[in-house]
Amino acid sequence: MVLARPVSCKEETTMTGGNGNANGSLRAGAVKGAVAGAVGVWLMDLVSTAMYEQEDEAAKKREEAARVEGKDPASVAAARIALATGAELSEERQGQAATAIHYALGVVPGAVYGALRPRLGGSGAGRGLAYGLALFLLNDEGIGPALGLAAGPTAYPWQAHARGLTAHLVLGVATDAVLDLLDRAG
Repeated sequence: MVLARPVSCKEETTMTGGNGNANGSLRAGAVKGAVAGAVGVWLMDLVSTAMYEQEDEAAKKREEAARVEGKDPASVAAARIALATGAELSEERQGQAATAIHYALGVVPGAVYGALRPRLGGSGAGRGLAYGLALFLLNDEGIGPALGLAAGPTAYPWQAHARGLTAHLVLGVATDAVLDLLDRAG
């Protein structure tokens, strides 16, 4: 929303509830959310990798056998996009495209979350946990299998679901915490 006159700090605090994201400033919330989402994905990956390294070999083999085309969902998406567009990607470029898609799955929802967060109920870690749970259910358990980027949930061992859920909860809490920091910073 474009304001016809400058808004005083007192008025902005009233409009935003003190969190710096005015009703008309969805863009600022979205930019902060995108940044927070990228940090959240990075932390999610650290947690997910550490948990995967601790899993037993039987669970790893079952997960690898369940993977569509033997790849993670972002790699499947990158390969399909390249095929659909006629782009020939080297293995390195395909890996870069998969990483970009993976991060986009945290950055884009992070932008939406950042823009809408002042209007959502809850606060702090609870709100972040709810956000992470929603992303896990939507992306990992719903959209990925529906688009054929991942096998259905029953194809994977429970360890993969536990790791995915834990990692997405970390993503949610981290995204919310980074948004809190960015809101305080202005």
